[in-house]
Amino acid sequence: MYAVIETGGKQYRVEVGTELEVDLMEVEPGQEITIDRVLLVADGDVSAIGQPIVADAAVSAEVVRQARGEKVISFKYRPKARSRVKKGHRQELTVLRVTDVRFGKKSAADEKRKVDADARTERQRLEEAAAKQAAADAELAAKLAAAAKAPKADEKPASRAKGAAKAPAKSKAAAGDDAAKAEAKADAPEADAPEADAPEADADAGAAETKPAPKKTTRAKKDE
Repeated sequence: MYAVIETGGKQYRVEVGTELEVDLMEVEPGQEITIDRVLLVADGDVSAIGQPIVADAAVSAEVVRQARGEKVISFKYRPKARSRVKKGHRQELTVLRVTDVRFGKKSAADEKRKVDADARTERQRLEEAAAKQAAADAELAAKLAAAAKAPKADEKPASRAKGAAKAPAKSKAAAGDDAAKAEAKADAPEADAPEADAPEADADAGAAETKPAPKKTTRAKKDE
């Protein structure tokens, strides 16, 4: 529901909760006032137009504060007369907050309170449903975690037994490998001994082949 009111020679479209600035009124902040000059009231598809005002219609408002508008500069200039006049003006205003729009037995404030209450109850119902769902999910998650931990506890002794069985087998295999390596090392020097002498013999033969023949002296040449 909304209404069109007139105050200070100006018209304003208002509804519950609207804040508007009107010309200065002789009221105090926090005071409740009623505006009777209602030109139009509309509620959904139903509307009432005043001639000039609507009967049985009124708008209630709360005075928020007294304020001043923005500065307006007025500059007057007359050519060839050396006349220049500059003035500033700030309009005195009253800030109102609309609390209710009444038309006959209908009240916009009552309707708004009812809608807010319904919305609050619906929100509470949704929150309660969400809390129940969260509790159910947490319980299910706890059950699944407990079920997942139980088999692991049963498997631990078996895994330890397997590890203990594997350890002796590995030690036996390691012992066998060490024995084989020791035997191979014992046989290695005997086979390598002749090979060690062979390089020396080859070196002597090579030296003999590379020695040049002795040169003939001058006396042997003369005897010939």
